[in-house]
Amino acid sequence: MKVVVVESPAKAKTINKYLGRDYEVLASFGHIRDLPAKDGSVDPEADFRMLWELDDRGSKRVSEIVRALKGADGLILATDPDREGEAISWHVVEALNARKAIKGMPIERVTFNAITKAAVDTAMRNPRQIDQALVDAYLARRALDYLVGFNLSPVLWRKLPGARSAGRVQSVALRLVCEREREIETFKPREYWSLVATLVTQDGAVFEARLVGADGKRIQRLDVGNGEDAAAFKRDLELATFQVGSVEAKPAKRHPAPPFTTSTLQQEASRKLGMAPAQTMRAAQKLYEGVEIGGETVGLITYMRTDGVDMAPEAIADARRVIGKEYGERYLPDVPRRYSAKAKNAQEAHEAVRPTDMSRLPKSVARYVDAEQAKLYDLIWTRTVASQMESAELERTTVDIVASVGPRKIELRATGQVVKFDGFLTLYQEGKDDEEDEDGKRLPPMKAGDALKRERIVSTQHFTEPPPRFSEASLVKRMEELGIGRPSTYAAVLQTLRDREYVRIEKKRLVAEDKGRLVTGFLESFFKRYVEYDFTADLETQLDRVSNAEIDWREVLRDFWKDFSAAISGTKELRVTEVLDALNDLLGAHIFPEKADGSNPRTCPTCGSGQLSLKLGKFGAFVGCSNYPECKYTRQLAANAVEGEGDGTSGGGQPGTRVLGDDPVTGMSVTLRDGRFGPFVQLGEASTDKEAPKPKRSSLPKGLSPSDVDLEKALRLLALPREVARHPESGEPILANLGRFGPYVQHGKMYANLGRDDDVLEIGANRAIDLIVAKEQGGGRRGPASDPGRALGNHPETGKAIVVKSGKYGPYVTDGTTNATLPKTLAADDIALPQALELIAAREAAGGGKKKAPARKTATKTAAKAGTAKAPAKKAAGTKAAAGTAAKSTATAAKTSTPKTTTPKTTTPKTTTAKKPAAKTAARKKA
Repeated sequence: MKVVVVESPAKAKTINKYLGRDYEVLASFGHIRDLPAKDGSVDPEADFRMLWELDDRGSKRVSEIVRALKGADGLILATDPDREGEAISWHVVEALNARKAIKGMPIERVTFNAITKAAVDTAMRNPRQIDQALVDAYLARRALDYLVGFNLSPVLWRKLPGARSAGRVQSVALRLVCEREREIETFKPREYWSLVATLVTQDGAVFEARLVGADGKRIQRLDVGNGEDAAAFKRDLELATFQVGSVEAKPAKRHPAPPFTTSTLQQEASRKLGMAPAQTMRAAQKLYEGVEIGGETVGLITYMRTDGVDMAPEAIADARRVIGKEYGERYLPDVPRRYSAKAKNAQEAHEAVRPTDMSRLPKSVARYVDAEQAKLYDLIWTRTVASQMESAELERTTVDIVASVGPRKIELRATGQVVKFDGFLTLYQEGKDDEEDEDGKRLPPMKAGDALKRERIVSTQHFTEPPPRFSEASLVKRMEELGIGRPSTYAAVLQTLRDREYVRIEKKRLVAEDKGRLVTGFLESFFKRYVEYDFTADLETQLDRVSNAEIDWREVLRDFWKDFSAAISGTKELRVTEVLDALNDLLGAHIFPEKADGSNPRTCPTCGSGQLSLKLGKFGAFVGCSNYPECKYTRQLAANAVEGEGDGTSGGGQPGTRVLGDDPVTGMSVTLRDGRFGPFVQLGEASTDKEAPKPKRSSLPKGLSPSDVDLEKALRLLALPREVARHPESGEPILANLGRFGPYVQHGKMYANLGRDDDVLEIGANRAIDLIVAKEQGGGRRGPASDPGRALGNHPETGKAIVVKSGKYGPYVTDGTTNATLPKTLAADDIALPQALELIAAREAAGGGKKKAPARKTATKTAAKAGTAKAPAKKAAGTKAAAGTAAKSTATAAKTSTPKTTTPKTTTPKTTTAKKPAAKTAARKKA
């Protein structure tokens, strides 16, 4: 028997069915080791030695593999076909070597682009060894990200209070968003006019033509820049006679787009389906791992992390068969289409994202997957099949028209387009971001010399518009064009920017938050090289060269660290005033926008003599007066967030205090403030009398921007908790409120968290009752932090309700007795009943969950062997011993996770696995 290791349990189950009894397939649940989140995990002084650590979950996975390898004939590593997959296999081998579990055992590495029986069988017949060059590229990337994060973030915390952290790729992506925001703020709109003539042919057909020239000169879009010029043109056109000058019809072709890469899939899913990149990747992961169809579990798409656009010859032949059958030979080109990637650093060896079987039509797949996965499969299928279809044939017509006013000649033009043969357009048309309307109308028949009748002339005023903010799709596209990051990282980068509140989504566009703009401004001022697009793209090229075994990975790190460490050291003497001066200059247009009356935007509105400038306080940045403490004017950073706030003095000098108005009941002032744990609203002011009650406060719900808070909304927040409904059985009130862990509804001692789409201020009676009743039926711990969960169905054998919940350590599924944590590759929103049953069964088999009996039984047996007296005493002793063991484990874990823990010295050339204190002692002795 051979042991096969893959990433996910769903993948393990499918492959186990393909391989049969001679193989045991186990899941690693992703990476089993990681760099500890503390200083010293990558040591530049020891030639970038990396200290790896097994967490509890990883240790359990390794123990399972070790047990399975006893008596096995070999180990097969079948993780994903990319750098991360190669790294996971390498980590597994390193961890097994540390436990001396694979001495002399043959180790093989296999990869397959799709989870189908044919693909897996082919891979098993063609094993290879772990590609060390790919592993080295992973090590270099991981070390770079660590060195940037753990050295740059502390500088941010010290020099820019309120900032969260900085990352190598995320900081560059954030710069793109912030630069676009800056372009929008500094944009000066320009007036221009368009003139359109509605004309009638000799046959009575009506069409439109636009002004394009006059007096032998070409007129561009912005050339008619004021109403006077437009009126003059309109007056002449209303007096003119019109005649067709020339008619030109040209044939044209439009070719299909290539099949999806990771980034183009994320872009199109965002445009067409409204799915965020992270959401797209979760659904794609499910389609890749597969579903059960006709009694067999099969992967529906190929591997979804790729930047290649080519397809295997058999896949192209498969697509051509489907085209011929479903659409006819007219839609089938004479020769198959071949594509090559245009993106920088594209890895052409990877196949595009495509269905594993083209004959599996979207309508037949929809019954086996959820709605989101069905839509994504449909998108992938149509794009793939369309990529092999015939081009669309068009005819583009241009009609030039001459308007004569005495000796003056004015030129107009009408354009039209007609589809002669739709080709691939019958199935698919690629979406675009911020596309302008094209004139696709068909023009009526005309010929040179035909007289035309004027129906009307319309002149319209326009103003140029600033560039649009990035959508998630257009930002991914721009990052790919610049060569920043890798396809597999885009979703995580965007999610990180949102989680750290550097950006927010507003009308499907990315808006830079003040916090993000400050971070970008700081980095551009003092670490400019490391947020430059070319520098980041060049680093990606270096990593690609490492993966091709062209250069040594440590050499890349040495070159990077030499200059980066010097830049970090250079900030030690950096004073806060220098930071403020740099940010005041860089963000001046944002912080102090020009006033309509032309007055100085930096003049203090309270004292009239002081100058406003950026200041840094305990809770972050704010704007204050230079005459402080005599003048206590303060306001939030963005001027547009405080329009009409009053004089800003009631904050008593507190940074980020904005007056919203007075409470009509109490007459007390209502303010919006920045606090240690985020923005909040407050009624009244704190008293110096310690015995006086504290003023009422309410935090802002997640997703509510401070700039959107007005007096009405603040009063509603301060009025919480509010009664929403009465319980249908007890008749007691159900209250809606905000707690430490977010919004919730409460009935007596029963609490239920609100869903991500629920608004604590708007939630109605029916929804509140549903949440409480579901929580009462589902059980679980009580308190505002508890999650009512989502019911998946009942266990087919026990009849117990299976629920997915959010816990302290992440989402998990439970039947009320056994809890099973979801793997990182599986989102709580995506899990279905069959997968939940598998996870619970696996957890029960491993002796986990809520059940305590096995542990007590073991403890009792241990006490019996030790010769302890009576049975009750044995049980008590066992329980006490278990508690002591747990306490020791907790203490050990606490030591491991403490940031100030001294990095153990070691002479291991590349990596060291840190798991137990004993290992550290041995390392010190060895040193």
